[in-house]
Amino acid sequence: MSHYIKVDENTQIFAQDWGSGKPLVFIPGWPFDHRCYEYQFTQLTQRGFRCIGIDMRGFGKSDRPWGHYTYDVFADDIHKVLEQLKIKNAMLIGHSMGGAIALHYVARHGSQHVSQLALCGAAAPIWTQRPDYPYGFTKETVNQMLDLCYSDRAQLLVNFGKDFFLTPTALSPALSNWFHDIAMDGSPYATAMCMIALRDTDLRSELAKINIPTTILHGTLDKICPFEFAHQMHKGIKNSTLVPFEKSGHGLFYDEREKFNKTIIEKADHYLKNL
Repeated sequence: MSHYIKVDENTQIFAQDWGSGKPLVFIPGWPFDHRCYEYQFTQLTQRGFRCIGIDMRGFGKSDRPWGHYTYDVFADDIHKVLEQLKIKNAMLIGHSMGGAIALHYVARHGSQHVSQLALCGAAAPIWTQRPDYPYGFTKETVNQMLDLCYSDRAQLLVNFGKDFFLTPTALSPALSNWFHDIAMDGSPYATAMCMIALRDTDLRSELAKINIPTTILHGTLDKICPFEFAHQMHKGIKNSTLVPFEKSGHGLFYDEREKFNKTIIEKADHYLKNL
C-alpha cells in the first residue's frame, strides 16, 4: 500500500506501507529514500511486522518544494504522517541523517506514536567537529563536498558510495549502481540543503530528552559516521543499548543484513510484548 500525506500547502510526503502487525517506521539517510530498506521490508514483513518507509521531502516519491530542509521540518513531516496513519507504539528506525532526524523527532514530539527508537549508523549527536567535539568531518571538508555537489553531484555521490559500505567492492556492481541511481534521483536542491543541515545541527542537548528504550546499532568501521558517535549517544541517552557491528561500515543494514534484521526483530518483539 502507498500513502501520500499532505503536510503543508505545497508538500505531500510519500510513505510505503507493507505488511501487517507491529509497526516499524523507517527513516532513510541522506541522500536516499525508502527503497534503501528493501531487504528489511521483504524480510521483516514475513516475521509479523508492518514496515512503513517514509520518503523525506526532496527525495523518492515525496514532493520537492523550495524552502527549508531542517531537522525541525523533517521531524514535523514525520509527525504528520504518523498522525494521519494513526500509528501507535511504533519502533522508529533511522539510518545516518535519518537517525539524527529520528532522534530529533522523539525529542521534539515525544512518544505519542513511537514507543521505541533504533539509531543505525546515526549522524548524531553532531556530524561535524567542534572545539569540544573532535569527531567526524571538519566543516571545511563538508564545505568542499558541498562545492562538489554544486559542480558535479554525480561524482560527489560516487565518492560517498565508495566509503558507504565495508569496502568499495562489498556490493555487486549491479547493487552499487542501484544505490547510486537512488541517490541521483534525489532533488539536487534538497541534497545540498541536507548537507548544510548535517554540517550545522548540534543535537547534544537533546540526548537527555530521549525517554523511550533506544537501541544504537553502529558499524565499528564506519567512515561516514565514526563509531565514537555511538559512544556519545550511548552515554547521553538513558535506557540505551549499544550493539556494535564489527564487520560493517556505514551501510550496516547491508554489510551485516542478517544481524541487523535479527537485532531489530529481537528488540521490537521484546519491548512490544510488554506493552
